[in-house]
This record gives sequence, C-alpha cells and structure tokens, in this order.
Amino acid sequence: MPYISNTDKERKEMLDAIGVSKFEELIVDIPEKFRLQKLLDLDAPKSELEMSKRVFELTSKNKCTNVFNSFMGGGIYEHFIPAAVDSIVSRPEFLTAYTPYQAEVSQGTLQAIYEYQSIICDLTGMEISNAGMYDGASATAEAIIMSIRKTRKKKAIIAGTINPRYKEVIKTYTEGLGIELVYIPAVNGVVKPEDIEKAMDDQTSCVVMQTPNYFGNFEDMFAMDEIIHKTKALFIAVVDPTSLALMNAPSEYNADIVVGEGQAMGNKPYFGGPLFGFLATKMEFNRIIPGRIVGETVDADGKRAFALTLQAREQHIRRDKATSNICSNQALCVLAATVHMSLLGKTGFVEIAKQSASKARYLANEICKIDGFSLAFDQAFFKEFTIKTPLKASEIIDKLLAKNIFAGIDLAEVGEENMLLIAVTEKKSKADLDAFITALKEVNND
Repeated sequence: MPYISNTDKERKEMLDAIGVSKFEELIVDIPEKFRLQKLLDLDAPKSELEMSKRVFELTSKNKCTNVFNSFMGGGIYEHFIPAAVDSIVSRPEFLTAYTPYQAEVSQGTLQAIYEYQSIICDLTGMEISNAGMYDGASATAEAIIMSIRKTRKKKAIIAGTINPRYKEVIKTYTEGLGIELVYIPAVNGVVKPEDIEKAMDDQTSCVVMQTPNYFGNFEDMFAMDEIIHKTKALFIAVVDPTSLALMNAPSEYNADIVVGEGQAMGNKPYFGGPLFGFLATKMEFNRIIPGRIVGETVDADGKRAFALTLQAREQHIRRDKATSNICSNQALCVLAATVHMSLLGKTGFVEIAKQSASKARYLANEICKIDGFSLAFDQAFFKEFTIKTPLKASEIIDKLLAKNIFAGIDLAEVGEENMLLIAVTEKKSKADLDAFITALKEVNND
C-alpha cells in the first residue's frame, strides 16, 4: 500500500489527544546527547519515476547468473525452476501468510507442509520429516543437539569434509552446551572409515558425514553403518537432495537422522539466501525432532484434515524442556520446493540429476585435457568436482570474471592451494561448457 504522510494539523491533533504540546515531550527521558542534533544528510526527495530509474541503475551493477556463465556451487546451486513455481508461490494466500499459530484454521498451508514432509520422506527413505529448518547448516547443528538429547552423551564426531559454513554454524549452535566436537581430517578428498572408528568411544553421541562432501566426492556411507552403531551412536547424514534421485537413499545405509540444504529444489541462489533446511529421521525419534510437524487426521465429520502435532518448541512448552528454540520454518521456500517437485515428478527430478551428473563428467574430462589441470582427487563425484590448477585458483577466477564466467570456488579458504571447486547443473548447455573450457585454455596460455 502507498505511504500516507501525516499533515502538521493531524500531528497537532494527535499530540493534543495524548496531552502533550510538542513531540519532544515524548522523548524527555532520552538524554540530549543521544538525540539527533541535525537533519540526516539525505538526498533531496525524488519522484517514483526518478527512484525507479535509480534502483534500476544500482541493480544493473549486479553480476547475475542470467548474464554470467556460472559454475559456482559449494552448497547453493542454479537449477532450472519452471515459471509456474514463482507464479504459484506469489499468490497472496501463500506469499503474505505468516506461520499459523491457530494452525488448524489454515488447512491449505498445513496440507502444503504435509505434502512437503511426504516428499522429503520419499527422497530420504526416512519415516518422518519436520516442516523445514532455517537452512542446511542449522539443520545439521540441530541434528547434533538432537543426538545429544537422545544418547545423553556429549561427543560429536564430524567429517572434516563437510561444508566449512556448516562447521561455523555447528560451533555457534553448540558453544556453551559442553559438547566436544571432533573433526576427522580428509585423506584424498574423503574421510576414511577407519579414522572415524579410531575416534569413537563410549561417549560418542553421533557421527556426521556429508555425501557428496564439500569437495564434491561421495563418502563411503555403507561402511559407516556398522562402525557408528557399534557404540550405539547416531548416524547423521548430510545430503544433497538432487543426488538422491540417482543414489542410495540414506535409509539404505541405516542413517538415523538425515539433513541437508533444500535450496536446489525450486529456489534460486538469491545471493546465498534465503534458504531452507530439511530434517528427516526414524519414527522412534519423533518426540525429539526440532521444529514443527504436520500430521494427517480427520475432522468431526470424518473428513481428511491436518493439524500440527508433537509441538515441543520453546513457544509451546517450558524452554528447558523444548526440543529446540527454532520459532518457525521457511514456509515459502518449502512451498516452492513442494511445487517444484510436484511439477517435475519423479521422472523429471531423475532427469535433472542425470543431466547434472553427465555434464559434470564431460566438463571434468575436458578440463583434465588442458596442460597443468587435473582432478584433485581420485574419487567418484556427482555434479561438483575439484580441479588441481597450475596457477592460483583466485587468479583463474579473477581472469574469467572478465570473460563473464564465474569459474567456481577457490579452495584456499579451506587450506587447499591451487584447487578450484566447480559445479555443473542441468542448465548448462554444451556451448556453456565449451566456453568455460576455451576460457581456461586462454588463461593457461597467458
């Protein structure tokens, strides 16, 4: 709605109504030194037309993936999103709806969340899913706390190959809870099961493994099952949902809790956010799941209905008894994922995964034909891979920016020099891939 300003006369009427003669009387308790002493240094007022032009000038400076050939990944990916997704989630009943507190009057919202939970369970093979988390990183941290609550042990073993952003969030979430975090270093781009086994003891609450991991490589998740459950610790799997269209469901390697970043389903990269995380688990852990869960029931007339259930959030019960202090879920992002998956169907989602995987292999093979470039690790990968470069990865990234290409992520940030993390999705045409290869050759010959 448009902004409607108050006139001087209207301000005077409001002041008279509350019994003061001027505005300054309302802030008399604020010391003078903290009050604004002069007018803000703002530009002169502009018309709507002038402001629209100015905003366009500023947004035109953005280097977006509609113009640049992007191979960025690292947890956020550019997949194809049908136009119908934005059209549906932009409907006012979805776009403007707040998380319902008297939830049962919002049957449409609850049904959408229920369908989302069903999709996550189908993908992961798990028995129960919550209504969504803030992002994949916080979902992972919540899973660790969930395991601590279940096992009453305070040691978490974490694969050193997980996303470094997740590590930061886990540290923040667990700080002050007395949780011991043990990171297992990578060997040839993966974590060795025997190294996990050596680190485990009777105080281990959980082991966190990500596959594909931050380097794009698949971890040996099946080898982890017996090792982890030998001490009755919980197995937390961090997964890319797109990979599950082709790879084993986490239930097949007996994961106890499955988490991940759902952005790849129906949500654009959006400058790195907003995102949404997912969390699914076995039914036996249903009372310690963080966040909301929507259940199916019947109403007084015997008709199908939906309701929030197992509401052990801090807003519903005593804070010290709550499973989590998560206050909401990323409902609109979750809805986008639900619409996206419904439009694609099982065959469409598999096709996206197949194209992403095959195009990634084509690009990796062609890059390795360039002098000085090679795969950094001898491991299987999905849609993302790490390349060893003959010069600094940061230098390659800078030079390719001038050619309208986002080359990938410099892994110097995680201590791996001259390594470039490259992601490929189904959106890349052969021309896009070949343009990247040509640009790398030119940079290499400079």
